[in-house]
Amino acid sequence: PSRLGGPWLLGLLARLLLWGSLGACASYLRRSSSCMPIPHRMALCYDIGYSEMRIPNLLEHETMTEVIQQSSSWLPLLARECHPDARIFLCSLFAPICLDRLIYPCRSLCEAVKRSCAPVMACYGYPWPEILNCNKFPADHELCIAAVSMDENSSSRRMPRASCKDCELEEASTAREILESLCANDFAVKIRILRKNTTTTISDFDLDHSKVEVLKHGPLLRTEIPARLQQWLDIDATCAHNIMRGTHAGVFVVSGEVQSDKVVVNKAYAWQKRNRNLHQAVRRWKHHRCPEQAG
Repeated sequence: PSRLGGPWLLGLLARLLLWGSLGACASYLRRSSSCMPIPHRMALCYDIGYSEMRIPNLLEHETMTEVIQQSSSWLPLLARECHPDARIFLCSLFAPICLDRLIYPCRSLCEAVKRSCAPVMACYGYPWPEILNCNKFPADHELCIAAVSMDENSSSRRMPRASCKDCELEEASTAREILESLCANDFAVKIRILRKNTTTTISDFDLDHSKVEVLKHGPLLRTEIPARLQQWLDIDATCAHNIMRGTHAGVFVVSGEVQSDKVVVNKAYAWQKRNRNLHQAVRRWKHHRCPEQAG
């Protein structure tokens, strides 16, 4: 049985019960359609709140290989956090939930995501694709997947502003500044990142689990840090791509914060011989006392 979760999914199921006879937007399934488990490799939608999806999907992808390949290209956009419902919107199309009918996203959900995310895509020279034309989707009075976040005009919910800034490698200025940065973040780790050669997608990076040196674990357990960092590499693909700078492998000191179910990297330094300030800071870290500790 599918594992269900999330308020948006519970709301959809409640609406299905209320409707009884589904509206025109809930299309009958094609005979060739089948349910398949959402694989681990589909980082966009794995653990979205249900465990099975329909193939072919609503974008007419016929195979799981095609779905994984096409969906991975959207991970850099999610990493920009341009809209809180962007993942729900995309997964409703890439990985439609296994019900007896196909349920499309509401037009208003599409428009809200497009309003916030299209400017970010434009930063990198990509227009909003015609395949996601919001006019193709049903109006809100029909049965469809609606927005989960509160109204954008509500003063109680500030929507994220579009940003074209990606994380980059930091210059190891002085050992003192690096130590202050490590103190200001929740965690700090020395890691080795590998670029896999099996695909050309931007998100194809692995953490070398044998080369993880935890400098500061903060609210995280030491044992869970490798898995969290691999999740970061899968999701924040643009950031990983930028700090790798075209190399196939590299050692970095990264620090960041813990945000609910994920980690966000704020600083990344390349571990190289010429970065003497970084080497000095890491050596001094074991005996360094942050201001809150000193107080």
